[in-house]
Amino acid sequence: MNNENRNGLAEMNGRVGAAWTSLLERIHVQRGVGRMAFLLIATFAFFAILKPSVFLNPVNLTNIAVAAPEIGLLSLAVMLAMLTGGIDLSVVAIANGTAVTVSSLYTAIAAAQGEAQAEAMTPVIIFAGILVGAALGAINGVLISIVGITPILATLGTMQVFNGLALVWTGGVTISGAPSALTAMGDTAIAGIPVLMIILIVAAAVVALVINRTPIGRKIQLQGANPVASRFSGISARATLMVTYLMSGLLAAIAGLLFLSRNPSASADYGSSYVLLVIVIAVLGGTNPNGGFATVMGVVLATLTLQVLSSGFTAMRLSAYEYAIAQGVILVGVMVLDQVKFTRRRRTKSPNPTEDHTAVVQSNSL
Repeated sequence: MNNENRNGLAEMNGRVGAAWTSLLERIHVQRGVGRMAFLLIATFAFFAILKPSVFLNPVNLTNIAVAAPEIGLLSLAVMLAMLTGGIDLSVVAIANGTAVTVSSLYTAIAAAQGEAQAEAMTPVIIFAGILVGAALGAINGVLISIVGITPILATLGTMQVFNGLALVWTGGVTISGAPSALTAMGDTAIAGIPVLMIILIVAAAVVALVINRTPIGRKIQLQGANPVASRFSGISARATLMVTYLMSGLLAAIAGLLFLSRNPSASADYGSSYVLLVIVIAVLGGTNPNGGFATVMGVVLATLTLQVLSSGFTAMRLSAYEYAIAQGVILVGVMVLDQVKFTRRRRTKSPNPTEDHTAVVQSNSL
């Protein structure tokens, strides 16, 4: 066999090997999503058997579907940050900032010009709230991408700053009032599905589309999977991180609007326990804390699973502290399991780093 044939055969073997590795990675992703689907069904069945009269009550099931979307949006925001190898601890503070902005603007306009005028300005008020969320996310992006602060420290600091600003703005009291369009949205269902759940589904689909079908999504994945390769590929880490945290801020802002749709009031300390919860959901849903890998469908399923777990704990009259312990146990358990799987896969992976990197980037999907 001449050298030309050998080179052609080697090239073909390399392509087949890369394709096979990519296929195995995709099967792994689907198994991860399947695992979350199984866990959701098992958790639901467990509490339905233990407390059927309470847990299967239509009101309780509706509450699950209505409460999950805001947590799901915050989890998607954290997932995006984790996809780059970072984290965003300020998502709840950004959501509260949006809610406080909308509620305070509405009440101020209603007091000065009448409720009818405030209702007429609903689109402007909502846009202002979303703009605040995007601006707060951009602040995180500047600190991380331009100043160079470690994401966990940057967002921990901004979380404290944003919460402090909200406390100063509200004086530490709850602001009551929100546009009727938001409150009506929280009580509306289409074909039996709450509108809030539909918003989560649409947002998740858009995030998945951006991650998997757009250039910026591929850049975000590569930034988390291999920052060195990303830099040598000519990808601007600053621009990628800025866009990532801006999108995270936008998702958190939408979550803040959902806060108001469920309860037309805003306070600086709302959802203080959500920070750990959304991190648990992101990791449980298949997001790699080290970056480069995430599954949107897994995060949505993990959101529903944790919400079912919370509702089940309430039905069994267990305390919030016990639920917090359960969250921590789940987070540690999932990370230990993922680390064990990673170690095993690392021992058996291909010695060709180019093929491994290609498989990792190609494996990111729904």
